[in-house]
Amino acid sequence: MLTEWIRSIRPLDEQAMREARRRQETLTKPPGSLGRLEELAVCLAGMTGRVRHPGLPHKVVIVMAADHGIAAEGVSAYPAEVTAQMMLSFARGTAAVNVLARTMGARVVTVDIGLKGSVEGCGVRGAKREARKVGPGTRNFLREPAMSRAEAIRAVETGISIVEEERTRGLDLLATGDMGIGNTTASSAITAVLCGRPPAEVTGSGTGLSHEQTMRKVHVVEQAIQLHRPDPSDPLGVLAKVGGFEIGGIAGVILGAAASRVPVLIDGFISGAAALIAVRLAPQARGYLIAAHRSPEPGHQALLDQLALDPILDLGLRLGEGTGAVLAMPIVEAAARLLDEMATFEEAGISNRAFDLAWNRSLRR
Repeated sequence: MLTEWIRSIRPLDEQAMREARRRQETLTKPPGSLGRLEELAVCLAGMTGRVRHPGLPHKVVIVMAADHGIAAEGVSAYPAEVTAQMMLSFARGTAAVNVLARTMGARVVTVDIGLKGSVEGCGVRGAKREARKVGPGTRNFLREPAMSRAEAIRAVETGISIVEEERTRGLDLLATGDMGIGNTTASSAITAVLCGRPPAEVTGSGTGLSHEQTMRKVHVVEQAIQLHRPDPSDPLGVLAKVGGFEIGGIAGVILGAAASRVPVLIDGFISGAAALIAVRLAPQARGYLIAAHRSPEPGHQALLDQLALDPILDLGLRLGEGTGAVLAMPIVEAAARLLDEMATFEEAGISNRAFDLAWNRSLRR
């Protein structure tokens, strides 16, 4: 399934983008006056193949959750049990991503792709929970590979299948989210390998480690890379050796969305690591990505540079869960609505030349 989906990802629709740019030039505003919103609307046209978007009613955030064996090395300020506890919070609708999703009119889908145990609890309206375990958490990659190659492929394919199911419920804009104690360590290792950077440059404090604890985390990443020697030209191999089930799942979500021409808002550091794996597997998937925000984690900027993405927001967010991606949703929808609903000069009965002259006079003042 993975190979078929990669092959099915098509380039952006250049014709739709040209038409969107032409319409932008005729709207009742000075050229370029809406800044990045204009190019964002053009990108949406290329992603979806549609120039006009009268809103994006079906907004979804998919939160992949898994446990990490590397958490046993003390690389997080929180115990591994917090992953399952947060899954219960998602189910109750009380986590940060639930609050933001309700505010933005998005639905939340949480996926247990690799928790050690099961999570009991009732779901709430607007939240859906899936159990799609690849395994009961990854293995401690300081001692052995995090997962087998077959498990890495299953994780990615699980993400693809979740997108396919959500499309049947309606899917216009997708956001990625994560939950997993220890996953910034896995993401740091992935980033160091795929970006060719020293672990010390791309490993941060994660959940709030002290300087000494962060240095320990750096050492763990260095040792793991030295032990496994992951090949940067083999993204699935990198995922298998030092990754996480939820990271593979998010990579699959991105591939599934790209194959379905659905725009993807990627969240922070963990989603960024997953996005780079997805793009290394399928370079054309890059065109369907929108960077929601910039995380303070040092590795996130390295990932954004590799992906050549400029984030929409920079709010110092480092929670994960998809919170930054959900916050960026109304900006993306605003860009689409502006292109669709603003009047052209002809429709408004305004002389384009007269408008330009008036605008230039106001600038000279």
